[in-house]
Amino acid sequence: MSHSFIMPKQVVSGVNALEDGKELIRSLGHKALVVTDEFMIKFGNLKLVEDALKSIGTDYAVFAGITGEPTDKMIEAGFETYTSEKCDFLIALGGGSPIDSMKAIGAIAGNGGKITDYLGKVIDKPCPNMVAIPTTAGTGSEATQFTIITDTERNIKMLLKGAVLMPTLALIDPRFTMTAPPKITAATGLDALCHAAEAYTSRKNQPLSDIFALSAVERIFKYLPIAYKDGNNVEAREQMSLAALEAGIAFNNSSVTIIHGMSRPIGALFHVAHGISNAMLIKECFSYVLDGAYDRFGALGRKIGVATKEDSDEKAAKAFLDAAIGLVKTCEIPSLEEYGIPKAEFEKVIDKMSEDAVFSGSPANTMKEIKLEDVKKIYHSLY
Repeated sequence: MSHSFIMPKQVVSGVNALEDGKELIRSLGHKALVVTDEFMIKFGNLKLVEDALKSIGTDYAVFAGITGEPTDKMIEAGFETYTSEKCDFLIALGGGSPIDSMKAIGAIAGNGGKITDYLGKVIDKPCPNMVAIPTTAGTGSEATQFTIITDTERNIKMLLKGAVLMPTLALIDPRFTMTAPPKITAATGLDALCHAAEAYTSRKNQPLSDIFALSAVERIFKYLPIAYKDGNNVEAREQMSLAALEAGIAFNNSSVTIIHGMSRPIGALFHVAHGISNAMLIKECFSYVLDGAYDRFGALGRKIGVATKEDSDEKAAKAFLDAAIGLVKTCEIPSLEEYGIPKAEFEKVIDKMSEDAVFSGSPANTMKEIKLEDVKKIYHSLY
């Protein structure tokens, strides 16, 4: 059986990746739209990118209107700036939100219409060149053919797909992640863990995605606690940046499963950041599906050193689950109740969330067969 495998056209990683990648940026177009947010301006990260662009004589405009997880309205505003400024390629600076926004703006530039037109369709016409500069270690958006945009009218998070959404260039410079506060470090790091663990335990796993997924899981368990507790630890930041890239490559070529399918509706209806809602689901989701893939979860347990080759798959799988739950606690992720979401309000919308989760297709990628009633049961178990 053969498998297709895609990655960004070019990746430059390590400290000073921006400097080393400047000439590559120059070759991608005449005027860039830099898609970012106000935090990147405040932290001085945008200035580093502007200085790099000025040093190579590349013109640019800035759209800093990404004020949270991206919505169709933000994409419309960004596209208006792209066209009015006569830009011909895109650069995203920030976490998953600016990178996803860049992809969506690029999709409209290449395919026309509104971003909400593409729900349930594959985006297939070429986009402008796109450069992703992640400032968090977690979303993996710099290495995927996906973008998640909220449709504000239907109140759903759209998972949009197309190989043309893969960035042309990914600059993985851990200097940019040094400004991420502990809560963001935790949320994005656990998002990467979900990407890698779900990719490895997905029905769509393949040999190459497995290699990246296993490596990412091992790095995350070793370095996320360090990066969370000491944000100035350069080695931990660099290793987490690599782990996020690996995890992104893994799930892009395999798939995510039940956690991501159930996380998106929570984010859409209760405005919980994506990484946090994923982390909230790790215990209950993995507990529920563990017996459908003891061998796979067991391999993860052995990879991180909490099980041995002499242990049964079931024992090793349960050891991995315990370690994952422990990592969530180390990173001080709140429960839904601790986050301030009333149980009664949550349970009112479980039917809608369950239907949206199943409709996304992600739960169906889980090795254990998952039905609508299973999803409802897990949602109820979160309190």
